[in-house]
Amino acid sequence: MIHKYALNGYRIVLDTNSGAVHLFDEAPFALLDYCDDQVPDKLPQEAIAALQPKFGKDVLEEAHQELLELQKKEQLFSSDDYAQFAGMMRGAPIKSMCLNVAHDCNLRCEYCFAAKGDFGRGRMLMPLNVAKKSIDFLIANSGDRYNLELDFFGGEPLMNFDVVKETVRYARSLEKEHHKNFRFTITTNGILLDDDKIDFINREMSNCVLSIDGRKEVNDRLRVRADGKSGSYDAIVPKFQKLVASRGDKDYYARGTFTKYNLDFTKDILHLVDLGFDEISVEPVVSDPKLDYSIKEEDLPRVFEEYDRLSQEIIKRRKEGRGFNFFHFMIDLDQGPCAIKRLRGCSCGNEYVAVTPEGDIFPCHQFVGDDRWKMGSVLDGTYDHAMKNRFAAANVYAKPECMKCWAKFYCSGGCNANNNQYEHDILKAHKISCDLEKKRLECAIMIQAAMADFHSES
Repeated sequence: MIHKYALNGYRIVLDTNSGAVHLFDEAPFALLDYCDDQVPDKLPQEAIAALQPKFGKDVLEEAHQELLELQKKEQLFSSDDYAQFAGMMRGAPIKSMCLNVAHDCNLRCEYCFAAKGDFGRGRMLMPLNVAKKSIDFLIANSGDRYNLELDFFGGEPLMNFDVVKETVRYARSLEKEHHKNFRFTITTNGILLDDDKIDFINREMSNCVLSIDGRKEVNDRLRVRADGKSGSYDAIVPKFQKLVASRGDKDYYARGTFTKYNLDFTKDILHLVDLGFDEISVEPVVSDPKLDYSIKEEDLPRVFEEYDRLSQEIIKRRKEGRGFNFFHFMIDLDQGPCAIKRLRGCSCGNEYVAVTPEGDIFPCHQFVGDDRWKMGSVLDGTYDHAMKNRFAAANVYAKPECMKCWAKFYCSGGCNANNNQYEHDILKAHKISCDLEKKRLECAIMIQAAMADFHSES
């Protein structure tokens, strides 16, 4: 299986199974249109008839030999060495947990998947005893994993900051005894940030996700305070800037959402860069297509144009020595993800779970609120291993659309929660999300090609 496309003057071919990426001249690129699932030993007559008048016999023969040589090296139309492992995938020890310390929020973001903060379960904060039980559960179900990840999430987790601090302290107190190392993350809208919280986050959190959508008018249109009277931009920007300036080399990223209201989202990304943020993720809203702000299929050509525009800007700035990282364009073409990650990228319900303030366990934070997906409770020790195994088996070869897709080893089957919510089946790919992901992959590969070209000339 291959994927060929032209973008920004580059003729790019990805060999799906090997991960090899090729930049072709015009003749071999055109000749691939006459290869079905392999390069034929002899030039097809229809290719000769169509292409020889343009390229000439010698060039066409040379292009054919080039393709044959790449095929012999298993870098073109390579065999699928992964399918054999799909049926062997089983449940694994838990390595990460989303701790919903607050089913409450001081914002009422219109597009919030969590029902504007309470996940449809009523506004509440997690008691410390539930948080401690969650840590105990994570340790008990982590097997021999050394590194464990815990994400403080909401709602807005800073509304329950004392519990956040005590939970970190409790987890740290157990590390040596159980031979574990906790890496904490917190996701915050920034409203309640102050110097003490910034100091604690920068000391204890391995990563910090800062929620902001971009330009003031864009951010404040949908990210409004609970009273509905004002937006959040003016309050959070200086706090986020202070946090990042004092964070050192620890990870963070400014994380936004773009909607139909700002399909010119490159401007929002560059605005965040101008504010001093160089680690950025601005992601498309995933929502009911009936809603005004939803991105619909008819919007995709415009979104694709914007991704192309963003790609050009990233290339330009990197060449000028002032680059930034855009999460969805970060891709490793040298090694790439391991085999398990290629087959099953999302670890939800298997290596990753979410816990509510009531102690209920769900496959991930996006399943919270739907009791059909409740896996158990940290309070009584129940845990649905059958559901865990169901998620463990949800790999690209169990998803019919994914199995045939050139991008399957990069998106690894997409988001199970989105599939469930919008396609009513964790094994059925959410089409708009897939189309967006494929476009981002094309851009990401092209950016690497452009930068390799630039460095080879300099």
